[in-house]
Amino acid sequence: MRPFETKVQELKHSVLRETARLAWEDKLLTGVLDIPEKIIPGPEPSTRCCIYKERAIINARVKLAMGGDRSNPNVVEVLNVACDECPVTEISVGPACRGCIATRCVHACPKGAITVVNHKATIDHSQCIVCGKCVAACPYGAIEKHQRPCEKGCPVGAIAMGQDKKAAIDINKCISCGVCTYQCPFGAIMDKSWIVDTIQMLKGSANWGYKVYAVVAPAIAGQFAPASLGQVVTGLKQLGFSAVTEVAMGADMVADQEADELAEKGVLTSSCCPGFVGYVKRHHPEMEKYVSHTPSPMVMTGLHLKEKEPNAKVVFIGPCVAKKTEFQLGRARNSIDSVLTFEELAALFDSKDIELTDLKEDTLEDASGFGRGFAASGGVTEAVVQALQEKGSDFQPKAVVCSGIEECKIALLKLGRGLLDGNFIEGMACTGGCIQGPSNIVRVPKNKQELDAHKKAAQKPNVTAAAAEEKKPAAKKDKAAAKTKGKDELV
Repeated sequence: MRPFETKVQELKHSVLRETARLAWEDKLLTGVLDIPEKIIPGPEPSTRCCIYKERAIINARVKLAMGGDRSNPNVVEVLNVACDECPVTEISVGPACRGCIATRCVHACPKGAITVVNHKATIDHSQCIVCGKCVAACPYGAIEKHQRPCEKGCPVGAIAMGQDKKAAIDINKCISCGVCTYQCPFGAIMDKSWIVDTIQMLKGSANWGYKVYAVVAPAIAGQFAPASLGQVVTGLKQLGFSAVTEVAMGADMVADQEADELAEKGVLTSSCCPGFVGYVKRHHPEMEKYVSHTPSPMVMTGLHLKEKEPNAKVVFIGPCVAKKTEFQLGRARNSIDSVLTFEELAALFDSKDIELTDLKEDTLEDASGFGRGFAASGGVTEAVVQALQEKGSDFQPKAVVCSGIEECKIALLKLGRGLLDGNFIEGMACTGGCIQGPSNIVRVPKNKQELDAHKKAAQKPNVTAAAAEEKKPAAKKDKAAAKTKGKDELV
């Protein structure tokens, strides 16, 4: 068993693994109904009231593993059958209440929802508007505000409780950051998967003669320990990938191009994180003009590979849910054919019974340490500053590194009001960067150490030299196309 952090991850892995096994064997249509019983054999339930509800939840998860609700454009969906355990009431009075005569809570409530009964504050939840004024007023801290983990975790307020008391996602606010998929303790929110599409792509390559490239994010360092990265590369080729490329190659090209764009425009935000770009588009559209037109490293790498082999298929593999949205929209067009997460890759390995630690090591196409550093907060800034120095530019960058949406929000507000002490915003939706993305197998502080070691192992010395080795016409064409198409295609 892999070292997953939670039971939810284990359950998700089981569903993806069994779905993938059937897809490899062309038995998905006939065997899909058997998956719930295989995972939940019974007779006793282990997590819910009965095995029938557990199996119903597995059914819902299988649907998402096969692509989910095609009529719902959002990558993240709520499994209604699984969402029924969190408390509905948000404000409650705890045992610390002393029934004091000051009754600050009563006086603070704007709706008269609080009364004192038998020397204890009591809340009429039919009147309560969950403003939290009573929470702040109580001198004993006896009144608490309880939020559902998904609501509390969502950085953009896109999740609320629907009329049926289930979690509901506002797709006009959602930026597909994936925090809710990790935060929900009942696994009631999950991202759609393209694992079946990827398997069909891999199987079709043998029949139709095209190559399928795996493009892996640098955050993969340490995710499949104790297996080495070289063994993961070998495992990917055993799955049927023709070659494995690191998206850090595209990151070098991005840093090289974004440095020029920053010097030209004077003020810029990064564009490599689709969660951040989606946040700007949906919540601060007036700031879109500052978002870099340089495509993301994923797109850059895909464009480069398809320039060499137009018929090739490219599959991005990383820790990010928002990349699934990026690949469907706008600037990923004609560059990426599928997106998988590290969790889904683990399921693919297990679906083919590939034991990574038994494999020989293969090599991963190299990039600069700066390109690999994109995976951690501050890495984009380091690469862009390095590129400007290598170019001998006179432009003086002053970066504001934003780790997480809250910091991004503050920086954007300051920029809009002319108060930002900087000219380059590096926006990362995930706190800490991609190394703490929601679809990592493990999310621990050691991820940064693993990435640092991966950066040190890079053979290419600097950004511009690494970028110069790649064919850049496609990147230049895409930059011009992005400007022509305008901002409507920003994720």
